[in-house]
Amino acid sequence: MTGSTIVHRVPYYSQWESADLVPEFITGARSAADDPLWQKSGADSREEYAFWAPRMCGMACLRMALDFWGHSVPPSMPLLHDALDAGAYARTGETTVKGLIYAPFADWVRRRWGLYAQARPELPLEEVDGEVSRGRLVLLSVHKTIRTLAPRPSGRGGHLVLAVGSGPGGVVLHNPSGLPGRSQQFHTVPWADLDRFYAGRGVVLGRAHQGAS
Repeated sequence: MTGSTIVHRVPYYSQWESADLVPEFITGARSAADDPLWQKSGADSREEYAFWAPRMCGMACLRMALDFWGHSVPPSMPLLHDALDAGAYARTGETTVKGLIYAPFADWVRRRWGLYAQARPELPLEEVDGEVSRGRLVLLSVHKTIRTLAPRPSGRGGHLVLAVGSGPGGVVLHNPSGLPGRSQQFHTVPWADLDRFYAGRGVVLGRAHQGAS
């Protein structure tokens, strides 16, 4: 890993509009339909918002990256609809969704915003460190219980977080479903801990000129 810690000052976005209520949403104590800020998402109804908000981690990561690089940041639901049109998500039933689908997602990001975007079905931790040190941001597929660093997660992958920093002490994450004041933003996860949750794949994002390195 790199000898010094690099942290990019990336703005944070939750996948729910009310980031302070994430603990209630993830435990089921409160339905996403009862998010008092749901209309900010651009959803047509509470029901549409409640269906997509738990599946919006990839869009939240993209919104963070767009803000960081000075692009206008669309509301989450219009962005999600565009991603669906681009094939980055696929509805597979009334209650199931396949996504985020990395290759069409990366193609869409390149076309629409002119950013560097590379789908990485195999992305070793050492390369995550290298990408961040070059000024890039990395969407990582991890198990959702990374928010508490659960000692024995039930699997790897299934949830997307954004690597915004890296160094000998670990990777620095923005987690769209992280816990307020604990693991939402600039949360350092030691490399050894990350290995328990990380599925070994992701998407690398950067400014267009960064693709040459």
